[in-house]
Amino acid sequence: MEKPKIFIANPVPEDVEEFLKGSCECVKWDFRYPKTLEGILENIRDVDGVIQVGMKIDDRILDNAPRLKVVSNISVGYNNYDLDAMKRRGIIGTNTPGVLDNTVSDLILGLILNSARRIPELNRFTKSGSWVKADNSDLFGKDIHGSSLGIIGMGRIGEKVARRAKLGFGMDVSYYNRGRKLEVEEELGIVYRPMEEILKISDFVLLMTPLTPETTHLVGEKELKLMKASAFLINASRGQVVDEKALIKALEEGWIAGAGLDVYEKEPIDADNPLLRLQNAVTVPHIGSATTKTRDEMAWAAAKALVDELYGKNSGMRVPELS
Repeated sequence: MEKPKIFIANPVPEDVEEFLKGSCECVKWDFRYPKTLEGILENIRDVDGVIQVGMKIDDRILDNAPRLKVVSNISVGYNNYDLDAMKRRGIIGTNTPGVLDNTVSDLILGLILNSARRIPELNRFTKSGSWVKADNSDLFGKDIHGSSLGIIGMGRIGEKVARRAKLGFGMDVSYYNRGRKLEVEEELGIVYRPMEEILKISDFVLLMTPLTPETTHLVGEKELKLMKASAFLINASRGQVVDEKALIKALEEGWIAGAGLDVYEKEPIDADNPLLRLQNAVTVPHIGSATTKTRDEMAWAAAKALVDELYGKNSGMRVPELS
């Protein structure tokens, strides 16, 4: 059987690349240089599969890839897929759900802790030599234990955050989702509430929805004004779920106490974005899954999915099992 040809559009660990080379004929981008549309179109012209992160898979790409059968995202997200365009051509898109759930959940708890206890701000304060008196009541933060957490979007990651918050910090957890999770409610003692009620009562509001036309700017000025002035908004889903201009205004004018953000409307975030100068905004560079172990496992999962689809899941191809 002739090996399928694939394009490695983003770096993968050396052992993953060797596995792909053993299963497929591989071409890869020269990662010393930034990708260009012209270069991508040249590389995908005669390939059967692509393994990549974030590249928009739409008519512009697909019109130049007549042999393409499978695109594998090294990501849990798939909003870079134009699903209608792919469906018309019978092209399969895969992603890596499940692999990163615990790692992202850990980061979310970090955003909650850092926002509430003002850790980045106080780190800068201490290192700048500003700590010169014993009375530092103006540096006080907010307790996490015993506070309330409202989760908007109760998928796998939301469930893991709820477990950490409820069992680890004794938080009062409620959630809003398109469908109720009755087993999770019973197991953890969490409560389903309408989104508006969650916004009104929660000390911390966590956004974990996928990006769809319905969730774009799900939280804007109206929703932010429903939140308590002492509350924090945590977003680790997609930046476009929040109207960023409204959020900046809310932080500047004190509608809410603060925000912990891993995602932004434009990424990488512009250097002059007001969020970067606001003390009450904790900002990290979309690193929810960014540990070496998890990123390696994501690359393996994406490679496995790509090979499985190209050869057929029951083809007998030997692929590694994830740990």
